[in-house]
Amino acid sequence: MSSLIYLDYAATTPVAPEVAKLMGQHLTLDGCFANPASRSHLAGWQAEQAVEKARQQVASLLGADVREIVWTSGATEANNLALIGAARANPDKGRHIITSALEHKAVLDTCHWLEKEGYRITYLKPDAKGQISVEQVAAALTPDTLMVSLMLVNNELGTVNPVAKIGQLLKNHSALFHIDAAQAVGKLPIDVNQLQVDLLSLSGHKFYGPKGVGALYVRRQPAVHLEALIHGGGHERGMRSGTLPTHQLVGIGLAAQMAGEQMAQDLSHISLCRTAFLEEVNPALFVQTAANLSNWPGIINLAFPAIEAETLMMALPNLAVSTGSACNAASIDPSYVLVALGLNRATALSSVRFSFGRYLTLAQATLAGQQLNQALEGLRS
Repeated sequence: MSSLIYLDYAATTPVAPEVAKLMGQHLTLDGCFANPASRSHLAGWQAEQAVEKARQQVASLLGADVREIVWTSGATEANNLALIGAARANPDKGRHIITSALEHKAVLDTCHWLEKEGYRITYLKPDAKGQISVEQVAAALTPDTLMVSLMLVNNELGTVNPVAKIGQLLKNHSALFHIDAAQAVGKLPIDVNQLQVDLLSLSGHKFYGPKGVGALYVRRQPAVHLEALIHGGGHERGMRSGTLPTHQLVGIGLAAQMAGEQMAQDLSHISLCRTAFLEEVNPALFVQTAANLSNWPGIINLAFPAIEAETLMMALPNLAVSTGSACNAASIDPSYVLVALGLNRATALSSVRFSFGRYLTLAQATLAGQQLNQALEGLRS
């Protein structure tokens, strides 16, 4: 694996060494391994303290109250809890949901399920830059709208939606505002009060924490009501039952703290890596899809005319890249995100996602660009 250059940070990030070390200290007999709900002995209390410290660390990263963080197994579960939990808890509030055609499958598949339950879903179409506008949301709103659910940073394109402006729009509407921030938390400054969101989903493995753990931010004032999807003990203030995984939670907590402390440094480094990578590739050999100066620099999607992405990736055995979302990687069809963007099938099938992160070096980024350029020239000749 030493020769592999990892450019798939949007799919998952490696766990930070400091995070892995702390997690190990919460697994074995000589560490803080107890059940956080076992309050009849000291070990249980210590585990609970560790979990609550992690909750505070995540809350601080979001500008939230510690009581507004509900632990989940990741952003997929958080998205399900936000959408289905709100629908079940507010049966008289409305049966219309607004989302977009670019959302992650965790939102789209949940919306498709809600359609079968009688909900009406509006799927907004993005512009050529991959964004949803405030005007589109305003035009789609009805008195029956229960929720608007949009992602902050797109996982395939890096485009950033104007969430704060949409939050301001919804301030005068009864609809709840949910954002899938899996690709944004720990990478961009987020203040849930400034964004005026009611619900926010995140996943630890997207910002150098462990897989299998995430959270849902649930606003307390005014209170957002959700019905639990998982029952059995009433954990997490009745919103999500189950024994809390202490080692994973201290991991996501420390990862959140580190992300906050290193955010400016990470952003600068990632931007430099992106520039170094692109400088090595002949601009005549690719087209950037959804090009926008406001995009998150850690994700770029490039189309290579007349070259299928799968063929190109076979010519790049030392680069870990992808043709789209890891949740849709087994499909031979073009990315639904690129299709929704308006790209034709051939262009969509020629597109590759490159994503950069904290542990990529400038030398690796430069070498990756050189290898890509060499592969492209070889395939074209």
